[in-house]
Amino acid sequence: MLIRPLDQPGDLGWVVQTHGELYAAEHGWDTSFEATVAKIVGDYAADHDDAKEAAWIAELDGQRVGCVFCVRETDTTAKLRVLLVHPDARGHGTGTKLVETCIEFAKNAGYRRMVLWTVEGLTSARKIYEAHGFELVEKTPQHSFGHDVIGQLWARGLKP
Repeated sequence: MLIRPLDQPGDLGWVVQTHGELYAAEHGWDTSFEATVAKIVGDYAADHDDAKEAAWIAELDGQRVGCVFCVRETDTTAKLRVLLVHPDARGHGTGTKLVETCIEFAKNAGYRRMVLWTVEGLTSARKIYEAHGFELVEKTPQHSFGHDVIGQLWARGLKP
């Protein structure tokens, strides 16, 4: 398993396409989810601060199989975004390695807190977040991605 910076041609498109395809296949989400991911990825690509924001790709046997982004929420709070582990890499610790990489970067960048947003029902991701000290701080019923979902805000402190 290799975790590398998101810096190769095709990485950005892979993140968007794979999110769209996997979440449609596994959860029945519509293209509004893919559009949301495309906006996150596009905003990152167009304007990010290398000292405070980063993104990574996980590779297994030379193939992209996962990703995660760390972006600035505020001067003191980082936001973990678009964590994804392709089915080909599940069970290999890919999600754990990606989250650890993201948290370590946020600590080194001087953030004191990290947050993330997800939806209820993504059990594997929830287990990874809990194992890394994230706590559920807010639940919000909403209609997103063609479904009624429960949005969740998770947070954890970051000690240097």
